[in-house]
Amino acid sequence: MNLILFGPPAAGKGTQAKRLTAERGYVQLSTGDMLRAARKSGSELGQRVAAIMDSGSLVSDEIVIALIEQALADNKSAPGFIFDGFPRTVAQAEALDAMLARHGKQIDRVVRLEVDPQKLLARVAKRFADEGRADDNPESFKVRLDAYLAQTAPLVPYYEAQGKVRGVDGMAGIEDVATSIAAALDAA
Repeated sequence: MNLILFGPPAAGKGTQAKRLTAERGYVQLSTGDMLRAARKSGSELGQRVAAIMDSGSLVSDEIVIALIEQALADNKSAPGFIFDGFPRTVAQAEALDAMLARHGKQIDRVVRLEVDPQKLLARVAKRFADEGRADDNPESFKVRLDAYLAQTAPLVPYYEAQGKVRGVDGMAGIEDVATSIAAALDAA
């Protein structure tokens, strides 16, 4: 089972991905983690990634796809993969689909964590006030949320057209969300 956990920042994707890796043995493919690891590796690809990141530029879709392809090869025995942070655009989704098809794989399910943006903002503001986490700054969260709504939300119709999207109430408690995700993954 290859899946994408889909939802805006602070929707709980990371929390649920960790549960799925622990409970089902899936491998989480976080593009941010993969880019940092490639950079640290010193490999030829890692050196390319480092140069791009050091210049302040965005790493190309081609490089990200190459990193994902390598991760698939490195984890051939995994029962599935969770894509985290990729794809973010329809062009990236198309490139990912093409790469997976070359390996006889596909995205099997897209679990959409359905949330109320205003309640998420309140959640983030409370967490920022309680814990002072820099990434929970309400102003920076608004920028990230706007970017998600403009760039990433259009992926929903792309995957709906393939019949792969299952909605889950992302505002429920962690356990309830996990139960709903399990049902979405296990449904035929």
